[in-house]
Amino acid sequence: MAFVNSIFTWLMKKRIHQIELFMKYPHDVQEEWFHNLIDSAENTEWGKLYDYKSILTPQQYQERVPIQNYDTLKPYIERMLNGEQNILWPSDVKWFAKSSGTTSDRSKFIPVSPESLEECHFKGGKDMLSIYCNNRPDNQMFTGKGLVLGGSHQVNQLNEDCFYGDLSAVLIKNLPIWAEYYRTPDMSIALMDNYEIKMDRMAEATINENVTSISGVPTWTIVLAKKVLELTGKQNLLEVWPNLELYIHGAVNFAPYREQFKQLIPSADMYYLETYNASEGFFGIQDQDNSEEMLLMLDYGIFYEFVPMENIGEENPKALLLGEVELHKNYAIVISTNGGLWRYMIGDTIQFTSLSPYRIKITGRTKHFINAFGEEVIIDNAEQALTKACQETGAEIKDYTAGPIYFKDEKAGGHEWIIEFDKQPSDFEKFVDIMDQTLREVNSDYDAKRFKDMALARPKVHNAPANTFYNWLKAKDKLGGQHKVPRLANERKYVDDILDMMKSS
Repeated sequence: MAFVNSIFTWLMKKRIHQIELFMKYPHDVQEEWFHNLIDSAENTEWGKLYDYKSILTPQQYQERVPIQNYDTLKPYIERMLNGEQNILWPSDVKWFAKSSGTTSDRSKFIPVSPESLEECHFKGGKDMLSIYCNNRPDNQMFTGKGLVLGGSHQVNQLNEDCFYGDLSAVLIKNLPIWAEYYRTPDMSIALMDNYEIKMDRMAEATINENVTSISGVPTWTIVLAKKVLELTGKQNLLEVWPNLELYIHGAVNFAPYREQFKQLIPSADMYYLETYNASEGFFGIQDQDNSEEMLLMLDYGIFYEFVPMENIGEENPKALLLGEVELHKNYAIVISTNGGLWRYMIGDTIQFTSLSPYRIKITGRTKHFINAFGEEVIIDNAEQALTKACQETGAEIKDYTAGPIYFKDEKAGGHEWIIEFDKQPSDFEKFVDIMDQTLREVNSDYDAKRFKDMALARPKVHNAPANTFYNWLKAKDKLGGQHKVPRLANERKYVDDILDMMKSS
């Protein structure tokens, strides 16, 4: 196995030269991909609609094609789900990555073309390993197996040729046969829908394997780790997997989980590698082991634009090209991809921490949200849940805010709400239950995390006294129409501040 490990490490490191190339010539690489994408799609229905044949520059493209979101592309995607081809992209699109909902949908379905699989997602996976092998030339990762916490896979019944699942499931189903040898557990377990049974089966299937790396969302990784330790009676994961050396994570902010991982994996040599891999594309990889910044990956079939945060909300906001961005300013990402997403605003916001090469950090979403556990609860989800709870209990809400409760010891995480009522609900506990149940109905990711309280517990809701939010804004010198209570936050700053004020009053 040591010889095989050396061969794989050598192969992976060969890609470093190409990565260095786009780091050195970022604008040339982006210009080349722009023309490649436009030329490829000129005979699609979308390409004909906007006359891609006559588009010669990115500036013409920006003038002609409006910025899109899921709702504007949804009619085209629905036709693709029904089997129509050559709509947004020329090659046959048979796979769709299911992700959390937009303001009008419980879930959205992102087309995954053969090109986006190979040139984006799989290439990103290989580069992630290349960067790791380059930074840790003495690694022994390929002497064992990678534990992958996959999603679930379902067949789209609208058309027997179309398949969908969350992104990790789509990738697992399309991996080459040789990759299956280095992954654990097997596909039948990795793609199970029932997460309670799945965690048990994963723990049972992997405790006797030589696991050298783990990849997955921190939320579920912790749940699995606890199952493994419970099953084995061990104190930490290194007692179960002594050769564990790499943890690959993404999707949620890792900072709140870091201390727990240090306890689960008590080794100063453990390597933590963050990736920015969404259903829409693979965007970034943490390329330095002493920094949490991520290298923006520029040769994955994605053409990037960036909308300054102050322009978000405008009908068709001005977007900047890569060469126009500035350091430490918040931008919303707009992408055009080899999966058929055109000037698509994905909803994430980033800051550039370096312009040579281009490195980024994720700063949030274009709207308030809670995504501490991968649940992606947005304002619209919250408003629907509160409206339903009010209707069924006769309540009227004056103001509210919510934030996460992080994992602690053996307790699951959760959401903590502070709600000030104009009219109290007839039954407060019923109000909380209806709110919780409605959130599960309108947001599939929240529903998955709430399954049997495994990752998210029932919401903790405080019934705030009258004028709580008025007094809080007043204390912050933020009374007035331009200042609003933050409805949802992905950290506890507002919740803790208001709770402290409530205790002292």
